Amino acid sequence: MKFLKSVIDEMKIVTWPTKTKLTKDVITVLQSTLLFAAFFWAADTVIGAIMQMFV
Repeated sequence: MKFLKSVIDEMKIVTWPTKTKLTKDVITVLQSTLLFAAFFWAADTVIGAIMQMFV
């Protein structure tokens, strides 16, 4: 029980992001993820095509 009380006390002093800030951060993460996915897909496609020429 002492552990749970300390967790609750700690959660009360946490600074939570506003809805606007959270939304902006989520959008940034999703955009970054899609950008990296597109880059690696394109790189894989190009490297695969090059490898097919030599095999």
